[in-house]
Amino acid sequence: MKRLLALAALALFATTAPGAAAAGPAAPLDHAGRWTTDSQGHVVVLHGLNMVSKLPPYAPDSTGFGDDDAAFLAAEGFNTVRVGVIYKAVEPQPGVYDDAYLQRIENTVEILGRHGIYSLVDFHQDLYNERFQGEGWPDWAVQDDGLPAQPQAGFPANYLVMPALQRAFDHFWANDPGPGGVGLQDRYAAAWRHVAERFRDNPHVLGYDLLNEPWPGTAWQQCANPAGCPAFDALMSQFVTRMMTAIRQVDPDTLVYYEPNVLFNNGADTNLADTGDAHAALSFHDYCLTAAEGNGGYGNCGQFDDLVFANADKRAAATGDTLLLTEFGATDARDVLLGVLERADRAMVGWQEWHYCGCSDPTTSGPGDKQAIVRDPNKAPAGDNLVKGTLDTIVRPYPQVVAGTPESWAFDPDKRVFDFAWSTKRADGSGSFPAGAETEVAVPSRQYGSGYAVAVQGGTVTSGAGAELLRVASCSGVERVTVNVRPGSGITASCAAPSSGAAAGKTRLSVKVAPRRVRPGRRVTVRATVTAKGKTVRGAVVRIGRKRARTDARGRARVKIRFTHSALRKVVAKATGYQPGRARLRVRR
Repeated sequence: MKRLLALAALALFATTAPGAAAAGPAAPLDHAGRWTTDSQGHVVVLHGLNMVSKLPPYAPDSTGFGDDDAAFLAAEGFNTVRVGVIYKAVEPQPGVYDDAYLQRIENTVEILGRHGIYSLVDFHQDLYNERFQGEGWPDWAVQDDGLPAQPQAGFPANYLVMPALQRAFDHFWANDPGPGGVGLQDRYAAAWRHVAERFRDNPHVLGYDLLNEPWPGTAWQQCANPAGCPAFDALMSQFVTRMMTAIRQVDPDTLVYYEPNVLFNNGADTNLADTGDAHAALSFHDYCLTAAEGNGGYGNCGQFDDLVFANADKRAAATGDTLLLTEFGATDARDVLLGVLERADRAMVGWQEWHYCGCSDPTTSGPGDKQAIVRDPNKAPAGDNLVKGTLDTIVRPYPQVVAGTPESWAFDPDKRVFDFAWSTKRADGSGSFPAGAETEVAVPSRQYGSGYAVAVQGGTVTSGAGAELLRVASCSGVERVTVNVRPGSGITASCAAPSSGAAAGKTRLSVKVAPRRVRPGRRVTVRATVTAKGKTVRGAVVRIGRKRARTDARGRARVKIRFTHSALRKVVAKATGYQPGRARLRVRR
């Protein structure tokens, strides 16, 4: 009943006069396959930040984060925040929950919600506990077999070099008994149940993030390879099931985000079992080990970023779970940030960048301001209190609410040109949105302070000139709509159906094959290299006749094939977010 009343209130609040600011997604959020959706079936794309206070009392408001910060985020076009909850504060003593602490978290969620920002409630940890120079679990949940907390190399090196820390994780993954003979995971699951019971009717909650960056403990070396670690992931799958079971006892519907083990962030695959839950989601991070994060320099991170996104996409395809990139960044290096942002756009994945503030973070890389967009939340988010370079990089146009299914979007940060294409078909496959259904695109003034020109095919613009929320209504009989935004002024709109290709904002793949000539009757290996704008593309599918292969991190694929007769054969490469590329292979004696 409480949730119904909350939704009714939101519906009344969202009833605005024509031309008024749009209400955004209709709560509650859920998903249709890989897409996050609202209650009306629109696809919802999320862009936002993390706000985690890692020092006592572990509440965002203790840093000064409040209404002015939420208003600032909304004004910059953000619609989500990952709100950190520290387990040590939730359950300071075994079986005893601090509801006053949870009320502070809920107050932050409410403040964000009043500004149209959805919160992901995140049980956050780094390095398990303060004993290991981190934060997360209560002191009573630390079982390290009396090993010394040495050597102390800080974050993240302690994960690798501190046996006591690794042992604490081992005991947790084994669900070994803690105080009162109750398993450590059982206590953790009960705490999640308590938190979910509080937030289950809150329309501003996007979902629950079960555990930030799960560390495999002493098994970590098994996981440090591209294939990942099936043995440890089988153990962690039991943890995910245990948490979901506890949450579903009190909240059957809210999205539950599980994370793969932390090595996924660096390109290792996940082998977690499919949860089978109808409201499951993958929370994943992307941090490149070879990037000088916090010091600039993108190095050869591209291949690792490609692996992370390819593995996430593969997971969504296999399980039907939705995706959210819940951490990346922790740096003011523009090239590092853009490398991930551009990949997220190509993959059509929402994100939450790390982090809103420095906030004396004990477990981050480099000085705190390197990870911040606001230096001090106790002060107004304006002027010198802003890290302008990072803001200028991460604030970008994107589709927020889509009356249909996205096909592609892309933003050129130098030319400030944004292209977006979508189908009017519903993401859940239940037909199409009717003519006149509106799609909302964030067009932030930070990128278009002097105004913008917009060109639409297949729809009409219903928002005012220069509005920071561009609204486009689809035309009758149109199955596809495209939008182009660039600096300038003026609106051009046509109900003529757009053509596929360049109007969709997609870059065409380039395909090179070797050898270019082969003889019929012989089994040969055709090597194809796939690039886009000079950069290799991982995960592209290369097809020759009925044979196909997928490109590796260097954009290369090998197709073994035997041709029976002379012909000019097509080699076709396809990848999500790109126009197909083609090459020709001559088969002749």
